[in-house]
Amino acid sequence: MATAPKEAENAIGLEEIHMERQEPPKGQKTFTVEEAVETIGFGRFHIVLFLIMGSTGVAEAMEIMLIAVVSPLIRCEWQLQDWQVALVTTMVFFGYMVFSIVLGLLADRYGRWKILLLSFLWAAYFSLLTSFAPSYIWFVFLRAMVGGGVSGHAQGLIIKTEFLPTQYRGYMLPLSQVFWLAGSLLIIGLASVVNPTIGWRWLIRIASIPGILLILVFKFIPESARYNISMGNVAAAMATLQKIAKINGAAVPEGVLMEPVKEKRGRFKDLIHPKYLRTSLQIWIIWLGIAFAYYGVILASTELLERDLICGSARPPVQDSSDNSEESRSRCYCHLFGPTAYQTMMISTVGEIALNPLNILGINFLGRRLTLCITMGFTALFFLLLNICTSSTGMIGFLFMLRALVSANFNTIYIYTAEVYPTTMRALGMGISGSLCRVGAMVAPFISQVLMSASFLGALCLFSSVCVVCAISALTLPIETKGRALQVCI
Repeated sequence: MATAPKEAENAIGLEEIHMERQEPPKGQKTFTVEEAVETIGFGRFHIVLFLIMGSTGVAEAMEIMLIAVVSPLIRCEWQLQDWQVALVTTMVFFGYMVFSIVLGLLADRYGRWKILLLSFLWAAYFSLLTSFAPSYIWFVFLRAMVGGGVSGHAQGLIIKTEFLPTQYRGYMLPLSQVFWLAGSLLIIGLASVVNPTIGWRWLIRIASIPGILLILVFKFIPESARYNISMGNVAAAMATLQKIAKINGAAVPEGVLMEPVKEKRGRFKDLIHPKYLRTSLQIWIIWLGIAFAYYGVILASTELLERDLICGSARPPVQDSSDNSEESRSRCYCHLFGPTAYQTMMISTVGEIALNPLNILGINFLGRRLTLCITMGFTALFFLLLNICTSSTGMIGFLFMLRALVSANFNTIYIYTAEVYPTTMRALGMGISGSLCRVGAMVAPFISQVLMSASFLGALCLFSSVCVVCAISALTLPIETKGRALQVCI
């Protein structure tokens, strides 16, 4: 789409959108999208929105968690060393990091819905290609492309946030974790059946099905009315609000829907505007640390199961069956998961929803900042508890609690980030945060899969220290968004 040269300020910023203020007739009532959303209230539309947009978490979880359940197989098939296995996960998040910024910029310019659709098409295409990867190099490259597509799934959360009334955001958004949990459990369950029978390539093909099916139902969800009004498309925003009101059996406010004055959109420098500079810097630290801890827990769980690391020492890998082949004695760890390992992974994964009720209460009554500080503090503690000599049951218990805590951390920071930034830069704010988040995810494999082999306690202390820093950053965030209306512009 051609733009005037003066409108392209730099490679990062998007063109300025000039909108003329439309003055209503004298005495005519006016209302904003925020007021319309609050007046229409919660209803059937929001339930459908929750189910469809929430289901994006199923597809995302399956694609991201896939690496954890195929790592032992590709390690054996291509005789990979520790750093090579870690590099697979790192490259997935590298793709996520790069595309997260790009798609965030595009979503603030072209709309959340279009970018969400594009990201699902992209992820599904490259995921299917991965299943035909002829070598390790091709596998790494294609999974990085999948990570790039998955980064756009965050637009589903933004669409939900921008349609939900204020009082429901703190309840409905954390409940979306159910979908991530479902996707995680589904991929582990499929892996336990598919991997030993028809192989990991078919597992990847099957895992792409939910994303493909979701593409077919996106047409039932409209573009964000907040986005349309910020772009000056008043007619589209009004039509969307009237449609939602009809579905919910409510009515839009009386008067004329007003568009904002001239706004500049999707500019990185807005994120470091004096009003948001400190908030942005602290949010980025928290996102990075939470991802580092979250994927550190997941990959550490895999390592504990694959190598039987207990009490800080590495034991020789024990095969599930009496396999004395040359491959099993190779210099690479070739310990495939058995039924018990998959069961343990499922139990610890269920932990992701264990603290959801308490997390929801904390978010709505204690506020976003204090809740995040508390859960990050306990995450630091439970990382250190992993070093305690205990039974396998005790280890599963610690992993269960860690998964519960790191999941709660993600719930809270997602909500806070979506609420703290105004509409004109919300998608970019989420995109930049998601991008930096993947820096933490990129580092985590080398700590969980490489450093942990050399120094179990050292790796745990590093994870714990990062969580403490995040807890302090969360407590000192300058803006509390509990009960705060979504802002339209700076």
